[in-house]
Amino acid sequence: MKKILPIIAVLLLISCKNNQKETGAGIITVSIAPFKYFIEQIAGDDFKVNVMVPPGSDPHIYEPYPEQISSLRKSVAYISNGFLGFEMTWLDRFYEINKSMKKLSVGSMIDPIESEYHHERDHVEGADPHYWVSPRCALIIASSVYNLLCELDSSRSKVYSANYDSLTIRIREIEKMADTLFSPYRGKIFMIYHPNLAYLARDYGLTEIPVEYDGKEPPPSRLKELIDLAENQKLKTIFIQKEYDSKNANAIAREIGAKVRLINPLSEDWYGSTMEIINALHESFSESK
Repeated sequence: MKKILPIIAVLLLISCKNNQKETGAGIITVSIAPFKYFIEQIAGDDFKVNVMVPPGSDPHIYEPYPEQISSLRKSVAYISNGFLGFEMTWLDRFYEINKSMKKLSVGSMIDPIESEYHHERDHVEGADPHYWVSPRCALIIASSVYNLLCELDSSRSKVYSANYDSLTIRIREIEKMADTLFSPYRGKIFMIYHPNLAYLARDYGLTEIPVEYDGKEPPPSRLKELIDLAENQKLKTIFIQKEYDSKNANAIAREIGAKVRLINPLSEDWYGSTMEIINALHESFSESK
């Protein structure tokens, strides 16, 4: 709470500071870095993107900096995930700061996976927020962003349409690749520290096993269960995201003679990081035969 009070003070100061509206044309604020990719692929350099949760930060508990709030106030639109713990704390305040910006909640268009993930501040996310990693969900993100951009600047709609078509072709190529690579492994499990790939698993018939226990480090009994499961399934890879401590993933890996594989789902390069994740999963299945 002590940490959050200075930010609230900044928000109040900005909102009360004169009634003169700043133009803010050309800035779109997004909750997470992967959304930036979709804006830039469709709109090119037409908009500056203000990312609230930068790569390397935990989007469940992140707190924004004053300069991010300043850019938010000038934004013409806000694209939210819809399910992140960060948004549960901050989103209403963001909307209060800039009442005129257009709002897009991508999560409202996604078929959600229920979440029981508890966080340090004792809140529960209504649904798993990690849908952007799935190519099938990425098609929905692209469509939503395209429609928003056309609303923001209809004079550029032909350009946006052509870029959107090119983007969907690339996403469908990844979707087809994933379907081909995972087809022989339907029902296979993979182990990951934080449950970041549930939508990818659902869409391609895989099963995600998280190391985390109720959003925290697993107790010894849970660690033993995971080690036994990994040995039984002959897992050779434990996945972990760069935002998390690798201690427990390394402990499991040592016990079963596996490796720890770092992935980066929160990268601004959605295409590159998603390709890497799909190939890494396929490689792990091939090794555990």
